[in-house]
Amino acid sequence: MVAQKYNTAEPRIGKTKGSILKHAVPVTCLGISGDQKKHKKNQGDTVVYRRWLPKGATNTDATSINQWSVSANDHLVSEGQTPEAETLTPQDITVQLQQYACLYSYTDKTADLYEDKIPDEMKAQAGERMGLVREMVDYGALKGCTNKFYCGGTSRATVDEPIGLPILRKATRSIKGNRGRPVSSVLDGSGDFNTSRVERGYLVFVHTDAENDIRNLPGFLQCAEYGKRDMVHDCEIGAVENYRFVVSPELTAIIDSGATLGATGMLSTGGSNIDVYPFIVVAADAWANLALRGMDSFDVIHVPVGKKDKADPLGQRGYIGTKFYSAAFVQNDGWMAVIEAGCTDI
Repeated sequence: MVAQKYNTAEPRIGKTKGSILKHAVPVTCLGISGDQKKHKKNQGDTVVYRRWLPKGATNTDATSINQWSVSANDHLVSEGQTPEAETLTPQDITVQLQQYACLYSYTDKTADLYEDKIPDEMKAQAGERMGLVREMVDYGALKGCTNKFYCGGTSRATVDEPIGLPILRKATRSIKGNRGRPVSSVLDGSGDFNTSRVERGYLVFVHTDAENDIRNLPGFLQCAEYGKRDMVHDCEIGAVENYRFVVSPELTAIIDSGATLGATGMLSTGGSNIDVYPFIVVAADAWANLALRGMDSFDVIHVPVGKKDKADPLGQRGYIGTKFYSAAFVQNDGWMAVIEAGCTDI
């Protein structure tokens, strides 16, 4: 018996329009710890902030600006004797606003014939993109803090160890010695099984690569074990002593800048030197972000196709973009610290 053969005609289209897949959304977290300052419009792009230094303090480094030098004997006066008049010593911090922007374009053909809503996607990505830009502005300023500590070494080029409690305590000792105030409140325990109190303390921000080393710290308490599960951010992973850790994939490492990799077991992108990860330890009022009043939150601007002018007489082009003014700065280097560490290669 001969089998029948059938020839199927070629499909006219042969494709199905699938749904739009998810894309990676930036993670922003640093803003929860900074002081938000506003600058009035039409007042120039530069602001000069000033603090009056304590008695005996000097504008030398992160510690000297916070150190009082007061002796009771120096303040003794005899009957009828007028104390010697003194003056205050200022420290000025100059901050300059910068403008940041992004712009997308599309054509009338895209708007009229394309099957996907390209302008809507451009709006979403413009907002997400500029949110990440602001996070990078903040991160750049915080990494520049002069109160630095190095795991396993005395400089970035000698970093060869992961984060540990001794260096965290060393950073905290510096912050406390400089009169830095904790930024998080005490979380009480509850009646739920296996929950604990969380100490009042400091926030620590770092890349997600460091999560394994953080969880291996002695006494680590994951967020699920907080007595009152009041997290400071969705990316908070837990606490140790008076440190609460927030991890983000945006807080990138300083690639191949540590000690020679060798047999250290640390991560390395290039394979020769250790990647160095900044752990940003923040107390209250340590840093700030300056924004232009009325423009501290950016709006997405849409110039649709069909709008005719001399530059586009047929209205064939549309634009979507956004802009904002921003500047981040450390208010007091002694009230925060940057610990530079490696991360274990797992």
